[in-house]
Amino acid sequence: MAHFRIFGHYIHVPYAILGLLDFLVLLLSFYLSVFFRFFGDLSLLEQHWAAVLPSATFFSAANLVVMLSIGVHQSRLEEGMTGMMLRTILGLILSLPLSTMAYIAIPSSFWYLGGDSVLPSASVFGFFFLGITRTLFFIFVREASFRRKVLVLGAGERARRLMEDLKGPVNRKGFELQGFVATGTEDELKVPENLLLNIPGPLQAYALEHAIEEIVVAVDDRRKGLPMDDLLECKMKGVRILDGASFYERESRKVALEMISPGWLVFSEGFNLSTVSGLGKRTIDILASCTLLLATWPLMLLTVLAIKLEEGWRAPILYSQERVGLNGRPFNVLKFRSMRTDAEKGGAVWAKQNDTRVTKVGAFIRKVRIDELPQLFNVVRGDMAFVGPRPERPVFVDKLAQTIPFYHERHRVKPGLTGWAQLCFAYADNEEDSREKLRYDLYYIKNQSLLLDILIILQTVEVVLFKKGSR
Repeated sequence: MAHFRIFGHYIHVPYAILGLLDFLVLLLSFYLSVFFRFFGDLSLLEQHWAAVLPSATFFSAANLVVMLSIGVHQSRLEEGMTGMMLRTILGLILSLPLSTMAYIAIPSSFWYLGGDSVLPSASVFGFFFLGITRTLFFIFVREASFRRKVLVLGAGERARRLMEDLKGPVNRKGFELQGFVATGTEDELKVPENLLLNIPGPLQAYALEHAIEEIVVAVDDRRKGLPMDDLLECKMKGVRILDGASFYERESRKVALEMISPGWLVFSEGFNLSTVSGLGKRTIDILASCTLLLATWPLMLLTVLAIKLEEGWRAPILYSQERVGLNGRPFNVLKFRSMRTDAEKGGAVWAKQNDTRVTKVGAFIRKVRIDELPQLFNVVRGDMAFVGPRPERPVFVDKLAQTIPFYHERHRVKPGLTGWAQLCFAYADNEEDSREKLRYDLYYIKNQSLLLDILIILQTVEVVLFKKGSR
């Protein structure tokens, strides 16, 4: 099994195993550092290993959380081992203050964090052993070992779209596609001939002979008939049967707009908004917003001064703009002004790459997301959540809702300062981009949980540090 679910969110098994290995390696590195700093005698360490465990566990967990927040494990796909290890160095450096603060706050429980050279040497040991462990992991435990053999039932338009959408880099390749099986109900075959399978006998016989683990039903019209007896037999033999939309959601971490219907929204798992709309989510909103306000108020003050210096002391600092919020209710979102005061004298338009309306200060604060900081007050006030779909302007919402199916469903939750779509997709400046971002927004709404919110908050650090999606 290449995926498992925690609170509705799909986790890729190889990277979950790699994360666990990283934790154990960091734990070992801390013990090694303590051994050289305090003991120097293996038998003495064996007697006191339990005393070291709390601080070693905190050190490992802090490093793992920081690495998760800056996308260390995911960077292996795009940047290779070199990029992964460069981000690991950054993560080890950033986690040092967390461990030091833990020692200051609770020294009695984390005594071994107080050694002059324990934390730095543990980080050095960690970097060295992490490099070795990861290299061995990717050599001996290839991702192919975790892939499921998948057969697609259907060869029409829906099957073609599934094939096209899942062959891009967004797919984590948790499956090995065996081929497509035409059902005889297709008006026209849309899948390349080299991918079509000719199965003369029963479907279950082929599935068992070729160790098929999943059959994905992606026919254009189920009303024209399905080989239900064959599918039932396959299921009874241990082969998992799932529809194309659910398979697409799991593999791409987004919802296939063209493959779903109101019935799918009603009967599929998820969309349990009441379980995450209460005290827990609001508590995270308040804690995250207040913490960020306390941490960034000097930066906000410098931004105010920069705007005034560039455009004069009478120039407005904040920009208030009407956006669509929960259940379609409008509210005014706050941002540091990054464009000229006459930027929309001709009416509302999408922001563009290298937009000439953006000021010099505005270009910088947009790139590092400082212009979004005043929205923390929207979160505290309750107009927005810390995590959720980005709020859009009413004029664009009315236009997009006419052409994009289920667009209004993104207003079932509060809009957010950050969100799943912002992590997975770049800035939207046209209708097609908005359609793509809606796929990610619907995935978040369907699978939202406190765990997913925390994961998004952590990974937003990567967006800010590496300037992903800013415009």
